[in-house]
Amino acid sequence: MMKKMKSILLFAAVLGMANACNRATAPTSDTASATAGEGYQVTGQLTNAPAGTKVYLAELGETQFISRDTATVDEKGAFTLKGSVPEAGLYQLKTDDANQVLLALNNGSQVQLSGDATQLGTSYTVKGSPDSELLQRLMREMDKTKKTVESLGERYNQAAQAGREDTMRSIRERFTTVQARNIAGIKQLVRQNPNSVVSAFVVGNVLNPDEQFPFADSMATLFKKTLPDSRYTQSLVTRLDVLRPTAVGVVAPEIQLASPAGAPVALSSLRGKYVLIDFWASWCGPCRQENPNVVRMYNKYKSKGFEIYGVSFDQDKTKWEKAIAKDGLTWTHVSDLKGWESAAGQTYGVKSIPQTILLDPQGRIIAKNLRGEELEEKLKLVLAVN
Repeated sequence: MMKKMKSILLFAAVLGMANACNRATAPTSDTASATAGEGYQVTGQLTNAPAGTKVYLAELGETQFISRDTATVDEKGAFTLKGSVPEAGLYQLKTDDANQVLLALNNGSQVQLSGDATQLGTSYTVKGSPDSELLQRLMREMDKTKKTVESLGERYNQAAQAGREDTMRSIRERFTTVQARNIAGIKQLVRQNPNSVVSAFVVGNVLNPDEQFPFADSMATLFKKTLPDSRYTQSLVTRLDVLRPTAVGVVAPEIQLASPAGAPVALSSLRGKYVLIDFWASWCGPCRQENPNVVRMYNKYKSKGFEIYGVSFDQDKTKWEKAIAKDGLTWTHVSDLKGWESAAGQTYGVKSIPQTILLDPQGRIIAKNLRGEELEEKLKLVLAVN
């Protein structure tokens, strides 16, 4: 259940990039020469911030925050950051790792920020920048959802330890409702703000484009008109182009590789059943740990129209065959023994394993990356079993 918490907690993860992970770089802002008309300006008013308190500004890069500027709080708790940016983007403003917020800055942004320096993330307010105000709305909604999910997680673990299956099922249903409401709320805000770089960032980084492909694709088409030069638009378009051949709803690309016996087996030969494509390898620890669950589900549902097509990223045939035998994997197996260069892996854009793709009897992709109880819940639904 908790795997799908990812999108709900992403903003918290973004904010949690510690200063120790920041790559030192020369500031792009020029506090001596930038003016309100030429660049951005952030004026702040903080309580519980002694004179001399440092305020740090960092740009959100692809994998980390990049230091850009620093200001000092005066005796009245005020500070000012002025500078210029190459393009509109997301920035972290913080006094320390525990007190930080996200802002959206562009040349021309006039941001007024206030808050308690000792609890900045929950106390701050921002004005003067529609993009930064949108970010704040998202942050507040995500924080509410995060607290709800954490509470559900605690209750779920307690129920699991006590073996209360009915309670666990009820909590899973509640989680699904919370998740759906969270995603619907995010989508609504994005639709209402198609001209904001925040929306383009959110579609590509908070929502999962792989799971929300139709929505992400439709918004990318719009962003190409409203924000054609934004790095967030360009990143989203590139990612969607990679995902498009294996998006939920399309017919899965054909795979035809050799079985351990050497005979080619086509994925399409299993049409008429619900098929789980399981990308794995004998050397993959998480794959081997998951195998007992997959075996249990296969034995439970194979008579009801469920089949598995295992695609191995092995290079050593002997090790591959030994793993199949040792783990009791009695379903269809194929491999070209090329490891990460597997033709099937390249076609499906597999960057990590284990990875799964569930197909309907017509060969259409209906779900991706389901494992454990999430896979079982989906199988119960599509196979109409209790």
